Amino acid sequence: MILCIDIGNTNIKYAICDKEEFKATFRVETDHKRTSDEYGSQLVNILKIANIPLDQLTGAIISSVVPSLDYTIERMCGVYLKIQPLRVAPGLKSGLNIRCDDTREVGADRIVNCVSAIVSHGKAGVPLIVVDFGTATTFNVISEKDEFIGGVIAPGIKGSLDSLVNGTAKLPRVEIEAPKSAIAKNTVTNMQAGIVFGFAGLVEYIVKKIKKELGRPDAITIATGGFSNIISKEIGCIDQVDKLLTLKGLRYLYYLNRPEE
Repeated sequence: MILCIDIGNTNIKYAICDKEEFKATFRVETDHKRTSDEYGSQLVNILKIANIPLDQLTGAIISSVVPSLDYTIERMCGVYLKIQPLRVAPGLKSGLNIRCDDTREVGADRIVNCVSAIVSHGKAGVPLIVVDFGTATTFNVISEKDEFIGGVIAPGIKGSLDSLVNGTAKLPRVEIEAPKSAIAKNTVTNMQAGIVFGFAGLVEYIVKKIKKELGRPDAITIATGGFSNIISKEIGCIDQVDKLLTLKGLRYLYYLNRPEE
């Protein structure tokens, strides 16, 4: 079995994979102040609860957008799992052609999502649009030749809500869910309407504009990330929701680079 680790700005997501099967998936809060020992003891306890022996893990792969935690998590893998993990970084074989001004600017999570979308949802000759509702909302565009050709980075849903609450004196923190009506009757549903319907409109317009620029109204749109289900229910431009897209991509990349396993 292998351990897939996706280090994001808000959460660190883990998956235990046995070839094509996910044995367990879980997430913990990203905390820059935690040490490798703290992350390690946390992981060991979670694996114990999931009834997964440490000695059954034979490999690991890490995708990270938080450079300050890279060494911490790598050391955790070495000390607690006795594993030297692979990292999604220059030099790791991905099979993805990146057609951007500077390939070094493309985040590891975006590369993994693109590879995963091609492998899991791609159709020959059809472009893909991958929308990731994470700390930021990213749109990744993959051409009909399976090339990453660019995209969009927009504010994240939770960050936008935090900004609204922290920047005002009387607005409360609310659950992110769709209200019954856009004409809301109280403060809570007013805020929910603004966040959910506002982001639904943002996604719908950007996807429409990308398809127009591609000249491909048939482009397949895949959504992933924490709020993908909520937003996709409000619009018709999302073809598929895949909450495990990033972890599936990490699993694929591990075996691509370690075919003997």
